[in-house]
Amino acid sequence: MATPRPDLGFVHRFVPASGPARPPLLLLHGTGGDENDLLSLGAQIASGAPLLSPRGKVLESGMPRFFRRLAEGVFDLEDLKTRTSELAEFVTHARDVYGLQKPIAVGFSNGANIAASLLLTYPETLAGAVLMRAMTPFEPPKLPDLSGIPILMLSGTADPIVPAQSRERLAQLLSEAGADVTQKIVPAGHGLSPQDLATAARWLAERV
Repeated sequence: MATPRPDLGFVHRFVPASGPARPPLLLLHGTGGDENDLLSLGAQIASGAPLLSPRGKVLESGMPRFFRRLAEGVFDLEDLKTRTSELAEFVTHARDVYGLQKPIAVGFSNGANIAASLLLTYPETLAGAVLMRAMTPFEPPKLPDLSGIPILMLSGTADPIVPAQSRERLAQLLSEAGADVTQKIVPAGHGLSPQDLATAARWLAERV
């Protein structure tokens, strides 16, 4: 794995392509994860694809996150705005450094929420997204143009953290923006299940 370049702004790991040409995956961990957390998941769902995995800069009780929250499900919107901009800049720089196409974001929980924020704020940054246990990060005053961008949303039937209303609203916003949204509700809680991984792998193979 390549040594991280400090000028990119995020501690991160990069795994070069090792198979047939596939879009790179931007791996965005959940609360308490780090740049290593989703590497094995990325390799499972898109074998041989380049993997770009940054560590969130915010700490909550010592646990890395991509942006601050005020309480469970209550986000610090000013911090979210700043951190989303930083992440978009990181992706742009990393593409230049590593010679990458636009990535597909694969985010879990907090990582899925900042991926959704990227889509709603910097739509040119991503070629698509797999949003696992995402909720609506905020409602933009004007929807971006996400025409044709493929997005898979994976939610749990018994998720105690993500309200059904919030996930449905996110799917609605992305669809209204023109994205090609596939929404799957799996029999699981907030944690990921084998069905999540199988569904993501199948979707990536078929749609991306």
